[in-house]
Amino acid sequence: MAAAVVFLPLIAAAIAGFFGRAIGDRGAQLVTCGALLLSAVLGCFLFRDILAADDVRVIPLASWIVADGVDVAWSLRLDTLSGVMIVVVTVVSSMVHVYSIGYMHGDPSIPRFMSYLSLFTFFMLALVTSDNFVQLFFGWEGVGLMSYLLVGFWYDRPSANAAAIKAFLVNRVGDFGFSLGIYAVFVIFGSLDFGTVFGAAPKAVGTTMEFLGWHVDSLTLACILLFIGAMGKSAQIPLHTWLPDAMEGPTPVSALIHAATMVTAGVFMVARLSPLFEYAPTALAVVGIIGGTTAIFAASIGMVQPDIKKVVAYSTCSQLGYMFAAAGVSAYGAAIFHLFTHAFFKGLLFLCCGSVIHALGGEQDMRRMGGLWRKTPITYVTMWIGALSLSALPFFSGYYSKDTILEAAWASGSAVGRYAWVLGTVAALMTAFYISRVMFLTFHGEPRAGEETMHHAHESPSVMLVPLIVLAIGAAFFGFLGYDFFVGDERAAFWKHSILVLPQYDSLAAAEGVPSVVRFMPLIFAVIGIAIAYVFYIAYPQLPVRLAAQFRSLYLFLLNKWYFDELYDWVFVRTAFVLGNGLWRSGDGAVIDGLGPNGVAAVTRDLAQQASRLQTGYLYHYAFAMMIGLVALVTWYLFPR
Repeated sequence: MAAAVVFLPLIAAAIAGFFGRAIGDRGAQLVTCGALLLSAVLGCFLFRDILAADDVRVIPLASWIVADGVDVAWSLRLDTLSGVMIVVVTVVSSMVHVYSIGYMHGDPSIPRFMSYLSLFTFFMLALVTSDNFVQLFFGWEGVGLMSYLLVGFWYDRPSANAAAIKAFLVNRVGDFGFSLGIYAVFVIFGSLDFGTVFGAAPKAVGTTMEFLGWHVDSLTLACILLFIGAMGKSAQIPLHTWLPDAMEGPTPVSALIHAATMVTAGVFMVARLSPLFEYAPTALAVVGIIGGTTAIFAASIGMVQPDIKKVVAYSTCSQLGYMFAAAGVSAYGAAIFHLFTHAFFKGLLFLCCGSVIHALGGEQDMRRMGGLWRKTPITYVTMWIGALSLSALPFFSGYYSKDTILEAAWASGSAVGRYAWVLGTVAALMTAFYISRVMFLTFHGEPRAGEETMHHAHESPSVMLVPLIVLAIGAAFFGFLGYDFFVGDERAAFWKHSILVLPQYDSLAAAEGVPSVVRFMPLIFAVIGIAIAYVFYIAYPQLPVRLAAQFRSLYLFLLNKWYFDELYDWVFVRTAFVLGNGLWRSGDGAVIDGLGPNGVAAVTRDLAQQASRLQTGYLYHYAFAMMIGLVALVTWYLFPR
């Protein structure tokens, strides 16, 4: 059953990709959706079996790499952590596949799109079931490749091509660190197998290794390098710039890859490698600081963006920051709990954005929306469920997971934990504000889309609405249902051996005794954020314009995303162009070509021109030259030797 869950999407991708023309659009949709729905059902049954097992199960499938000192097998590691990820990936992916039938209607490349989606799902499943670092890297790079192909799916759009290239290049920066981290693990432990590495981790505490001429703690170095890979894949500052641009891809891509699955790979990786990170507290501190900083940084940008999908994209970036903040204080269960609930409410929000865009004929600017709730009532209700869950209001899923993260951060008692709590609490206000802003600008107030656009605005077809309802159920109830298992009294029996938390770092246990003011502060801030959004966009809609004019510098700073793109363009892109231009003109042009092919050709040409002067065409010139040659030859012959 486990192999079927993983490989059914691969088989479907191959059929839709190679035989798409033969089976047609409908055939490709039926094959891929059927395979994913079956994989989701089997995945839920597999998760039940995993919970019933007492220990980690490893299912070997094939020998993969055998070389000196390296013996890597393709195996499926089945424990609670991989089981949770299997449920998330298969359920959300199957809903996105079904949703795509309606959203991509009329596109000329439907089989290719469905094949890409299924192939991405396979790579993600290979990643979360990996039993060694090589298989993890295989899935890691596979989802990166599919992200490039799906973001640039509409390759006739220059903006989509640029976004795909940007995503690919920024992720390569992170993946370079990830590769070095895997190499460091092999140097330290002599193995790439998770079981072997995790078992030997305590013995590596205190050991050092040389890096760039410095002797550094081995586990700290390896974990920080591995986390650099997570920063790129999960869009953490400063490797976050690719995620908002990736919204150029079709909305189902945004929901699947950039909200629910691929971007959470970094969080999964840190949780999977908790037996290493627990013995590297400095690396964990780095994780917590980066996570807390990203949470408030991305939330601040989301407050002013006019594009509905980019607001939700920055929301994803911010929520991933919460997850890393939880991991940074050893609350891995809370991080995965928020990953789980986030997959449903953020996938729901992205698909609702797609429904809005579909209703308005491709419009994404919220400044040209408004008054849409009467036209799209189901989208309106389900999107409010996702918005309230993201805002972490009571009884919605996000409330249970996000508040647990902040309580654990405070309870850790560390400087990093307090830093994450303060920034996370302020970010809670910003989160509630920007998602309420989306709802008010999109669905309430007077229509700003024009009479003709509003006349043709309509609710999405049933094939798009059913996934919204399914994900809305998860966004509404899964937090309450999963609380005790993920982070509550049942967490030890639930996680078993899939996550390691050393007793002295168990912030979830300490979170049970946090003061009430700490517990309720994020909720108070969230309510304040919603109230401010109501005042700004319903009660006094002219107020945001006045504030933007009065604080123009701050507004432009946030609107231009803290000028990170401009900074990178100035530091890296322009520098690369100047360096490349200089090497081309001075190096390649002047030195290599000048002394090489062009130089030899020039010398040959000059010699030929000089020699051509001897060819005058007069007979007596040639006779005179022959006489000189004859005299020279006789003289040489008669000269005494």
